[in-house]
Amino acid sequence: MDQEFHVSSLVVLTQPPLCHQLAEQIGALEGAEIHAVSETGKLVVTLEGPSQRPIMAAIDAINAMPGVLSAALIYHQFDDLDVECKE
Repeated sequence: MDQEFHVSSLVVLTQPPLCHQLAEQIGALEGAEIHAVSETGKLVVTLEGPSQRPIMAAIDAINAMPGVLSAALIYHQFDDLDVECKE
């Protein structure tokens, strides 16, 4: 059975006073990890998932958060994984 593994990176611009609060909210999303938080309101985020759909849903959720000015996709890669089914 073939599966995919997707990884994306984003730069998220936030209102500076809300950057740490938003980093916590974004980090709580499934497959999200925060790698850097700048006091000027910039966050470096990676998203991982089994397909492009949950990654795009996470980006939409991030953009909809109050205090987020923009979420820019910087990088996206996917690989096919061979998974052997054992019964």
